[in-house]
Amino acid sequence: MKHSDHRFDPAAFRVPHGKPFRIADRPTSAGDELGGKKAAAEALAADVSLLRDAQARLYADGSRAILIVLQGMDASGKDGLISHVMGGINPQGCRVESFKAPNPEELRHHFLWRPMRFLPQRGMIAIFNRSYYEEVLVVRVHPKLLEPQKLVPFGTLDDLWRQRYAEIVEFEAMMVRHGTSVIKFFLHVSREEQRKRLLDRLEDPAKRWKFDERDLAERACWKEYETAIDAMLPATSTPDAPWHVIPADDKWYARAAVADIIAAHVDSLDLDFPKVSPATAAHYESLAKQLAREGAPA
Repeated sequence: MKHSDHRFDPAAFRVPHGKPFRIADRPTSAGDELGGKKAAAEALAADVSLLRDAQARLYADGSRAILIVLQGMDASGKDGLISHVMGGINPQGCRVESFKAPNPEELRHHFLWRPMRFLPQRGMIAIFNRSYYEEVLVVRVHPKLLEPQKLVPFGTLDDLWRQRYAEIVEFEAMMVRHGTSVIKFFLHVSREEQRKRLLDRLEDPAKRWKFDERDLAERACWKEYETAIDAMLPATSTPDAPWHVIPADDKWYARAAVADIIAAHVDSLDLDFPKVSPATAAHYESLAKQLAREGAPA
């Protein structure tokens, strides 16, 4: 596969490291960039096919791993994206972890202890639906959540967030050094689109199971979350583990973009199916002829 097969430029979505950033300045909709919903659906199908091929080579090669981190406001489309983008690949090579509120055991450890247990082994893709970044997003918006963590004295809250950014950056750098690619996506949905999706969950009986009344309380903290996002993204978007802000008001566009970026990254690793030695190849040819003779008419 050639890189020219890919439709999206990952650099167009990336957050520059350490530079002033405002999530509100990024678009939440791509409009007709792909030529409309039908064209985007075709693009998604092609991108999922590319991803399936890339994942097969990753799994067969067995020397690298991929960690995909998904963050976004409530109802930004994380669950649906996982289903539509990753549903077409071999489930043996992929694992999804959803990060809810930490349990009592997890609260007794450093906040990065929990994700360490779910990192992908070589040849595998792991998807974090929300992640350790909740500790500098939700916890920053609701600092009372720090109380059960029983932390050692840390100065001001700003000191704590800077410390956690640095620890996350080093954590991800360690993964990259040991062969795990870290690909991070922030699904950027508008407040109005979130309102429509939450309302749809309330009004559609088939979707009510998805509704959580706490989402409305979090929605009231929209500005506080934007402040946390504006600080977190540039502090933790590094050349080796960049953040990609994906316009997510149009689910079809977000899914196509994410599938394409992941497949393009696996392509860039230049992995291939393992090759056997000439002696082994000759032996296999002999075995193939033997099996072919068994199937020949008597």
